Amino acid sequence: MSPAFASVRGGITRPEARAVLAAAPTPADAARLTRARLAALLRKAGRQRGIEAEAARLHAAFGQEQMRQLPLVEQAMGRQALALLRHLDAACASADDLEQAATASFNQHPDAGIITSFPGLGPLTGARVLAETGDDRSRFTDAKGLKAYAGAAPITRASGKTLAVLHRRVKNQRLAATGYIWAFSAITASPGARAHYDRRRDHGDRHTAAQRNLFGRLLGCLHHCLATGQHYDETTAFPNQAVTKTAA
Repeated sequence: MSPAFASVRGGITRPEARAVLAAAPTPADAARLTRARLAALLRKAGRQRGIEAEAARLHAAFGQEQMRQLPLVEQAMGRQALALLRHLDAACASADDLEQAATASFNQHPDAGIITSFPGLGPLTGARVLAETGDDRSRFTDAKGLKAYAGAAPITRASGKTLAVLHRRVKNQRLAATGYIWAFSAITASPGARAHYDRRRDHGDRHTAAQRNLFGRLLGCLHHCLATGQHYDETTAFPNQAVTKTAA
């Protein structure tokens, strides 16, 4: 069962994966599932697109030879899988409920519109950024302090004639982790962010260093927008990209 959903985002936590596992907790049960039955399970789990193609993929995967146990042992392991599945269903339901509550609470905040106007920031990542940075405007007097707090600003170490520029290890780890997701999403959502990332890569930065630099750039823009009450503007955040397009 796990290999059939290993390459799918969310894996076994996806609703359709849990629905199929509930219907077929053992390899023998899975092999007996028809395409029509699999399609019905996918629809019941809430899938709306690519149902027939996914049903065909799963049918082919379950039809392959699997590692098996003795029949009684396999049935006992299937029972255990169903028991564990009930715990997983409860955890997923709690996570969904928490997501809805966090989104509803975040959307009521006066800064929600400004935060989610940034490319790569949705309600959940925006809520995490707000929770970790706070809404006290006096907490960070400038963008440099916010970048250092998030680990996006480098740190310089000098000893004699040796000078090294390193990334910060002492930082808000939760905000830094959110910044990785934010920057990664912004690369695909913002042409300016993509150009900034590519420029850093061309100058020799590795992937993580380029993303960290982009995260710092976005944090600086966020600090300015929150301080002035403005929404994100692509041409203001990345003016070099606008100039390049005009020249082209």
